[in-house]
Amino acid sequence: MPFSLHQGDALSVLAGLPDGCVDSVITDPPYNSGGRTAKERTSRSAKQKYTSANSKNTLPDFTGENMDQRSYTRWLTQIMTEAHRLTKTGGTALLFTDWRQLPSTTDALQAAGWLWLGILTWHKPQARPQKGKFRQDCEYIVWGAKGKINAATNPVYLPGLYSASQPSGSKRRHITAKPVSVMRELVKISPPGGTVLDFCAGSGSTGVAALLEGRDFIGVEKTEDYAAIAADRLTETVRETLTQDDVILTA
Repeated sequence: MPFSLHQGDALSVLAGLPDGCVDSVITDPPYNSGGRTAKERTSRSAKQKYTSANSKNTLPDFTGENMDQRSYTRWLTQIMTEAHRLTKTGGTALLFTDWRQLPSTTDALQAAGWLWLGILTWHKPQARPQKGKFRQDCEYIVWGAKGKINAATNPVYLPGLYSASQPSGSKRRHITAKPVSVMRELVKISPPGGTVLDFCAGSGSTGVAALLEGRDFIGVEKTEDYAAIAADRLTETVRETLTQDDVILTA
C-alpha cells in the first residue's frame, strides 16, 4: 500500500518509525489560538472555536486545542524534533498556523533543528468581513528544510500564495479541513515517489493529496473518529488512482 495510517498519540507513534523514512513533513497542528484570557482559551472545545453556534455540522470534536502559548511551543518543538530525525537530509517541513501562533511556530521549527526558509500564505476568499476592521482571510504555512535542499532532485517552481475556500457541506470532513486543491500543490515540494508525513492527519486531506500526486503517505491521527474517516478516504483514493498496470490478474 502507498500509505500507512496510525491511530494514536503522535509523539509515541513517531518514536517507533525509522530514521530518514520521509521526504517531507506537511501538517496542520492544532493552533491553540483564539483566547484572550485563560478562561476563553480553556473553556471552549475545538468545535466551539471553529464552528458557528447555529451550525448543523455534526463533525467530531478533537483534543489538543487548549494549551497556553508556552506549552504549545514546547509540544511543537518536541514533535518537530522527532520529525526532523525521520526526515532525509535535504527534506522539507511545512506547518500551517494562524497569525497569533506564527511567532511560536517559527520558534519551534528552528529550535527543533530545521532551517527556516519562509512563509507561504493561504488566502480564504469566503472569510467573513468584520465591521470596522480588516478581514482575517489568510492563514500561513511556515516552511523549512533539514539542511540544504537539492533542487536538482525535484526541479519544481511553486507559488508562495494559494487561494481556495475551506471545504463546506458534505465535503467538509473535519472541523478545520484544508482544501485538497491547496494540499496537492504543497505536496509537490516532496520529490516524485517520495514519502509525505502528516502527524496531525485529521480527515486525511494531506494523504489524499499526496496519493493523487504520486507520493506515498504516512499519517498519524489521535482522534479515533477522524482516523476512521481518513482511512476510508485514503483507501478510496488508492482505488480511484489504480490503473490497469497496477493490477496483476491471476488465473
